[in-house]
Amino acid sequence: MIIAFASNINRLLSFRMNELVVRYGGHFLAEGEKTKAAAVVKVAGIAEAITSFIAYGILLLLARWGATVIIKDPSTIPWIGIFGLALLANLATETSQAVLQLGSHYRTQALLTLLQNIITVVWIGAAFIFKGGVFDVIMAYLAGKSLFGLGMLAAALYHSRSLLGEGWTRAPIRGALQWRSMANFAISTNLSQTVNMLIRDSEVLWVGYFLTSEAAGYYKFALAIMNVILMPITPFIQTTFPEMTRAVARRAWGQLRSLLKRTSMIALVWTGTAAVGLLLAGRWLLGFFKGGEYLPSLPVIWILLIGFGFANVLFWNRSLLLAFGRPHFPLAAASIAGLIKIILMFLLVPKYGMMMEAALLSLYFILSIGTITIEGLRGLKKVER
Repeated sequence: MIIAFASNINRLLSFRMNELVVRYGGHFLAEGEKTKAAAVVKVAGIAEAITSFIAYGILLLLARWGATVIIKDPSTIPWIGIFGLALLANLATETSQAVLQLGSHYRTQALLTLLQNIITVVWIGAAFIFKGGVFDVIMAYLAGKSLFGLGMLAAALYHSRSLLGEGWTRAPIRGALQWRSMANFAISTNLSQTVNMLIRDSEVLWVGYFLTSEAAGYYKFALAIMNVILMPITPFIQTTFPEMTRAVARRAWGQLRSLLKRTSMIALVWTGTAAVGLLLAGRWLLGFFKGGEYLPSLPVIWILLIGFGFANVLFWNRSLLLAFGRPHFPLAAASIAGLIKIILMFLLVPKYGMMMEAALLSLYFILSIGTITIEGLRGLKKVER
């Protein structure tokens, strides 16, 4: 919960510079305007670095409150500050990620992700063998995230010369950018991130608040299983958004529709296979894991499969509207569905437990993603005429 609290404070201030750079920088690159694309990257990188320092300061100010009210353990106050250093190590990770995506350097990001996971797992494994404590676990995650953040920054700086030109750092900012449009986009995506943080990414904290730490542990395990199912789909999100942006800039509507169909079909096959496997063998598999200690998570996993499966197949729903420069509609849809979820959470979760929380999350996915998808396809059909 220390990691979840620190991460959510960072998300609260994040302006999703990755999406902004891909949307505007990708559009300029598709039109051959490298100077304007470079200006977008510069502005995004500087803004992201500033907000990272602000986020760390706010995290330190809220550490005592978070440890007492959310984590319910005042002894975790120093650990929050220590893990928060990962925010500074990732001061420009989203901008760096966008540069690598626009340059199609996906292997670099995959390698850094792999190295991050290896360092974290090996460090935690060593801590377990040598009977380490909370400090070792926190340092393991901090080391992994720091390597990833600094590695992404170094890789982006290296590849930006070929993507944006040798003198890209000297690209003029004044008069080169659509400031009002970019500001609206950034604010909207920041608010979307806040909605996601409250509704989707803070599930473990909500369960811990309404129920018990034990229930939060079972729910966290169920979400970890969902993350495994999502893992093969994540690269599609990273690769399809730049492709969507380029297709919209070139008005290649047939190519865009084909991209959506092909990737959705792949996601459907994978998600369906994983769902059938969990339904048929889930109880048997969980029975082997730690002597069946996490079997109470199984009903939660099955319920979450409905919502996460829906989100998997239509993973491009929000990206499609962002490619059209319409960030406000996804925000409105997610906010309305999220408000419904929060009201129902306070009414039902304390009485019906973590399975109700899982059902409400699945309902949120279906309502918000379904609405966003319909609007995106309607917009695509309109421009095709």
